[in-house]
Amino acid sequence: MTRTPTGRPAGARRRMTLKEAERFITLLAEAHPNAESELDFVDDYTLLVAVALSAQATDASVNRATKGLFRDAPTPAAMVALGEEAVGTHIRTIGLWRTKARNVVALSQALLDRHGGQVPHDRAALEALPGVGRKTANVVMNVAFGDSTMAVDTHIFRIGNRTGLAPGKTPRAVEDQLVARIPAPMLRPAHHWLILHGRYVCKARRPECWRCPATEPCQYTGKVLIAP
Repeated sequence: MTRTPTGRPAGARRRMTLKEAERFITLLAEAHPNAESELDFVDDYTLLVAVALSAQATDASVNRATKGLFRDAPTPAAMVALGEEAVGTHIRTIGLWRTKARNVVALSQALLDRHGGQVPHDRAALEALPGVGRKTANVVMNVAFGDSTMAVDTHIFRIGNRTGLAPGKTPRAVEDQLVARIPAPMLRPAHHWLILHGRYVCKARRPECWRCPATEPCQYTGKVLIAP
């Protein structure tokens, strides 16, 4: 991790102004004009399952696991019929697979019991499903239903604090700041712009500032603008 001269981890000099925040997001938009989820899915249900499986796992690893899973169980009823053991066989290459297999079957049964097998367009109903928290609900509402939600994963949490875009001690604090500070017309796609930026440029161990399109408004004190 880059360090400041005092020995503390390098972070943001200060919180961005609203004008700087809009400029930062605009520059990311220009760099990723066609940004979208990198998870493979075919409908609202397979999106929900894929997002639930993606906790503490890469999208690439989830896509490899769900290729066969969605072939064998493309609907809630088929997933329940497949059963926890068989689901586990499909997803054992991703983290926490035993718990996730149990949750996928349980949330599929809950969809059948409570929502006629459909994914509900309602935050409280989504968060009431087994294995579905606020981040997963936000992704589903954003991608499936077009809502202007901000799902704060590890990448967005890091960017919010490192750059000064939306500093916060918790994911919810960062989420609330992002929702308040990003212009409303940009909020929905900003979820994807920020994730891709964190995944491929503003990386955890060594941010590749020399490839960043938004170094000017960024308040990170440890910028390295020349490639090593």
